[in-house]
Amino acid sequence: MKKGPRLVTIGGGTGLSVLLRGLKGYTSNITAIVSVADDGGSSGRLRGQLGVLPPGDLRDCLVALADTESAMESLFNYRFTGGEELAGHSLGNLLLVAMADLTGSFETALHEAGKVLAIRGKVVPATYTDLRLGAELEDGSLLMGQSSIAQTEKRIKKVFLKPAVCQPTPEALAAIREAEAIILGPGSLYTSVIPNLLIPGMVEEIKKASGLKIYVCNVMTQVGETRNYTASEHLEALYHHTVEGLVDYMIVNNKKVPSAAMTKYILEGAQLVEIDREKIATMPVKLIQAPLLQENDYIRHDSLELATLILNLCSGKKAMGW
Repeated sequence: MKKGPRLVTIGGGTGLSVLLRGLKGYTSNITAIVSVADDGGSSGRLRGQLGVLPPGDLRDCLVALADTESAMESLFNYRFTGGEELAGHSLGNLLLVAMADLTGSFETALHEAGKVLAIRGKVVPATYTDLRLGAELEDGSLLMGQSSIAQTEKRIKKVFLKPAVCQPTPEALAAIREAEAIILGPGSLYTSVIPNLLIPGMVEEIKKASGLKIYVCNVMTQVGETRNYTASEHLEALYHHTVEGLVDYMIVNNKKVPSAAMTKYILEGAQLVEIDREKIATMPVKLIQAPLLQENDYIRHDSLELATLILNLCSGKKAMGW
């Protein structure tokens, strides 16, 4: 396993943890670079009260990379339901914050938590800077805060960081330089993926890197961020915030979903991302289409199918649509 390919994943939220669960079956040389723009839920409360990095997405990635199902994994995911102060908090979040306080370093806290969970790879924040995510909407209004942006029903023109001057973590830059593949997404486009790329120096390092650059487009649109977005509009937003041609490949699911499974999403205003092939053909990217859905209570990527496709790309094998 140690001889597996060196992979870097960049994102946050549920999408990134889904990908990591598949990749860890092929390699332990994974570095998950995780957004620290979250300001909602348990993470937001801890951030506001203690001034720490939001631990939620970092915790999710640690658990996703855990070697086996274990009691410790269950503990990290345990969420309190009672008590005015504890309700809604994840035990894993509290443990990470406590470890950071004990050791004086969030980096050390993540390393120690990784050892406890026997993770295959490592998890690093995109930056150690205490930053906020902002958005300029198409009507000219401004929103501050990741949780507010995720819930807006207005179209987003661009997102930005405050402060704009911050530094990527050295661990993130080193991993990007050495990676055989750099994978952006899946995950919330404006609030999980793009924020990492707005950190000065991050895009430049990705551009210089010799590894494959891959964007995994979301399976579904998101009401608060990408309502009615096609696949090309996802890529356009990515390029608008970074640089045209940043990625070599865009992976898009082409498996249809039974109408019964789609009902609750349609009622919420979400839909499967449409693959507008003619538009994508005019853009600097190679389109890869594959059936990548896992249908449970939620419609999301199949971890193993997605990981297999990415590993095939890394090894130069021909993929569907390539």
